[in-house]
Amino acid sequence: MLRLYHVIIGIALLVLVPLGFKVTGSGSSKNSDSPTVVQPSATTTSSPNGNNIWKNLAQKTPSPKDWQVAPCDGNAPLLCISANGERVGTVEMLIYPLEKQPNFQKMLTQVGIDPSQKIDYQNPQYQTQLLSALNAWVNEYYAGLEKDRQGSYGDRITFSSYPSQQVQVGKLPGLRYGFVGLKRQGGVQEQHLGYVTFDGKALYVMATAFDPASQTGKFDKIENLAVFEPYLDAIAFNLRLPSSI
Repeated sequence: MLRLYHVIIGIALLVLVPLGFKVTGSGSSKNSDSPTVVQPSATTTSSPNGNNIWKNLAQKTPSPKDWQVAPCDGNAPLLCISANGERVGTVEMLIYPLEKQPNFQKMLTQVGIDPSQKIDYQNPQYQTQLLSALNAWVNEYYAGLEKDRQGSYGDRITFSSYPSQQVQVGKLPGLRYGFVGLKRQGGVQEQHLGYVTFDGKALYVMATAFDPASQTGKFDKIENLAVFEPYLDAIAFNLRLPSSI
């Protein structure tokens, strides 16, 4: 399990050896340090009955001592993270129906998966093919972020992507990915972490961040995100996926 110092060291290494790319541009706008995170369109984020989707998907939700994890009230697709009774962050669940994701349909076809056929997520060959398609999805996501950051960050912030890592999301193969924006004069402008999988009908994206520009799915303090980050893998592993919802 990761420790806090592991996270800090990881960020320091990104300063020395960026894994992604440096964004260039004028960055003269008032909100130049707070660009919007690019997400695919046509997102479905609630269950058919209108409840918070986390109530259907969350099973075991491990947390640090004296921290609490539970689906947020209301129908927003958020998992609330609290420390000693005070909310410190949220984790968002985004669902992208396959029929509204033509690019991902092409990615599936390119790796040999027929999007119209029922998936066999226990088949090793299918798992390998799906991971290739998911990796293509992550790379496209990073490319969109690079374009989004051009002209926003200028030379003040270095944007670096994390290499994707294979993880298990529920009973499905998935990827963990993320990126960080490091200030030239020191400090973190933003850090985003995500998990993505596919159940044959939709992409499921579990995401959180430290990002002053984000409205939901975020931690207000990077220290709190660093403390909770080691528990994200276990939450993803214990999701009720594939789901019949």
